[in-house]
Amino acid sequence: MRRHDLDWLRVLVFALLIFYHVGMFFVPWSWHINNPESYDSLQIPMYFLNRWRLPILFVISGMGTYFALGKRSSIAFAKERWLRLGIPLAVGILFIVPPQVYIERLATGAFNGNYFDFWPTHAFEGVYPEGNFSWHHLWFLPYLLTYSLLWLPIFRYFKKHPEHWFIKGLQKMVGSPIGLFLFCLPLMVTEWVLEPLFEVTHALVDDWYTFTKFFFLFGYGFMLMTVKDTFFNTVVRYRKSLLMIGIAAFALLYYSVWEMADTDFSYALELGMIPINYWAWILTLFGFAGKYLNQPSGVLTQANEAVYPFYILHQTITLIIAYFLLDVNWGFVPKFTILVLGTFAGSWVIYLYGIKPWKWVRPLFGMKNR
Repeated sequence: MRRHDLDWLRVLVFALLIFYHVGMFFVPWSWHINNPESYDSLQIPMYFLNRWRLPILFVISGMGTYFALGKRSSIAFAKERWLRLGIPLAVGILFIVPPQVYIERLATGAFNGNYFDFWPTHAFEGVYPEGNFSWHHLWFLPYLLTYSLLWLPIFRYFKKHPEHWFIKGLQKMVGSPIGLFLFCLPLMVTEWVLEPLFEVTHALVDDWYTFTKFFFLFGYGFMLMTVKDTFFNTVVRYRKSLLMIGIAAFALLYYSVWEMADTDFSYALELGMIPINYWAWILTLFGFAGKYLNQPSGVLTQANEAVYPFYILHQTITLIIAYFLLDVNWGFVPKFTILVLGTFAGSWVIYLYGIKPWKWVRPLFGMKNR
């Protein structure tokens, strides 16, 4: 049975991604290009979103894999994953990401000339950030593809053995909030052991901290779907308590990052609270979505089909608009509004007229042909 609340969460979190990437233009953090004037007041809400937006997407993707695997053979599943993830990634690297790198090079003065002087002659020279070849925001796709193949033998085994002792133990564990937070233990070890050693690169091959963290979360998503009735009943029942835990966890995380002295203790506290914080918010969102959003909708059907092309397209559109706003002497509100509306509108127009109607274009953006 399809979980409409998961579809709603997927759509809403990807919509938040557009707001988040627009916000990156305005905060004093390094991004592809930045507004000449930064706004410190945005850091707290941006940091709050940053902590759980990607973790919940990997959990939802793991849950979606439960349905995608179905009764397919391993070969059929691997083929389906390549069609859904590999082809859009290749298209994105060739055509969607190069305009972003071009904008960056123009903004820093590293390249002069029109876009077709840059692509394809220089677009694939060297590996980003020193070179121009990159998958930028599409790094999510190769990680999902890799996780799907690595987890496949385990997923298939538990699909065939729903009465396995591990599944029965998992069912008991997710029946209480305390049991749900035992999932944090591997994540906390990952933070304490790997985070200090490996920089976040999103390059897949050398990104051991990020790779391991999301590897666990993706697997959690699938495993939770094997006991989905118990899991969703628990998070719906305790959703308000989970919300209180999430608020308390973020307060401690905020205190350790912004208010405490820079000590080994504050660093250890920060790393320990990071997974507790994002796991609490993930469970909270599942709880409230399970209570209020688990119902079909015509709007959801349309949005669920459009969300993947929107994800692929949106950052390129955001950066193009942002480049033309760099030297405009406007405040935060008009620039932010133009970027958000422009990104949604640009993505919608390209999707509606350039992708959705065309049978041969749809698979290039991960869409099924009807």
